[in-house]
This record gives sequence, structure tokens and C-alpha cells, in this order.
Amino acid sequence: MKRSLKVTSFVLVVALCIVLAVMGGSRKPEAPVQPIEFNHWQHVKKQEGPELDCVFCHEHADKGPYATIPNTSTCMACHEAMQTDKPEVQKLAAFAQKKEQPPWVRVYWFESEANAFFSHKPHLKAGVECATCHGEVGDMQRVRHEVKQTMGWCIACHRARRVSIDCYVCHR
Repeated sequence: MKRSLKVTSFVLVVALCIVLAVMGGSRKPEAPVQPIEFNHWQHVKKQEGPELDCVFCHEHADKGPYATIPNTSTCMACHEAMQTDKPEVQKLAAFAQKKEQPPWVRVYWFESEANAFFSHKPHLKAGVECATCHGEVGDMQRVRHEVKQTMGWCIACHRARRVSIDCYVCHR
């Protein structure tokens, strides 16, 4: 009887773990809280705002490996006069006045220890949409890590676009 109870308990614990893993895996990833609540959709959707292109703010994406987070001076070029009464714009203005940058929490990065090299420039030049790798950021109020960028995911994309999958392209 005791053995039967142990086996039943074990099966229930395993089943519970599987259910929790499936439920946790189906949730959208959490978006980190940022020092200034920045809504991408207000900036990139024509019906909501100015319909800015990603490289307007992430100005180095088409010039080199890093997209970079915009300086407060880039933001203040518009917000010097627009929506100055909004609390988040006031926070931004306070950083700009002190000539500081908000301590943004990074959302995307390579976790690889295999010396992977990535540059936005050739991808943008090839016409790869930002959403391909970053999800539909324009539909997010707060950006979250939606696309799991694994080596297999990158290789599948390269194969689909018929571009090099030679190791040296990404590993140096």
C-alpha cells in the first residue's frame, strides 16, 4: 500500500510539473520595467503618432553592428515642444537637462559564449524587417523579448533567404 501511494504521489508531482511547464511556456515573456515608460506604438503607428522608422531613433542600426538606444537629445528634438505636460516626457526632460541618459534595461542581447558576431547593417541592407528579429514592437506598449534568437533560428532564416550559413559569417 505504501509503495502504491509513493508511485501515485510521484506521478502526480511529475504531472503537475508538466502542466506548470506547459502553462509557463505559453505565456508571453515579461517586459522589463523601464525608467521611462516609452510606448513604441505611439511613435511608429500612423494613426497614433508620427510613424517614425526604427532607424530614426535607433540611428546606428543601418551604419554598424549596434542599433543603439537614442540619446535624450534625439527624443528632445521633438519633445522640447510636444507633450511637455506628460509625466514621462517630463522625466525625459529631467535626464536631458542633467545631460544624462535614462538607465534603460536592455531587452535583446546575444547570450552566446561562442563568439557570435552580429551586425544590424547587412540585415537592414538586405531588407530584413526589424519585426523579424524583434517581434511587432510597434504593437507593444512595453517591449518584451518576443523572439528567441538561437543559432538554429538564425540558420533557418539564412537558409530561407538563401544566404551563407558558413560558420565564419557569425563566429570570429
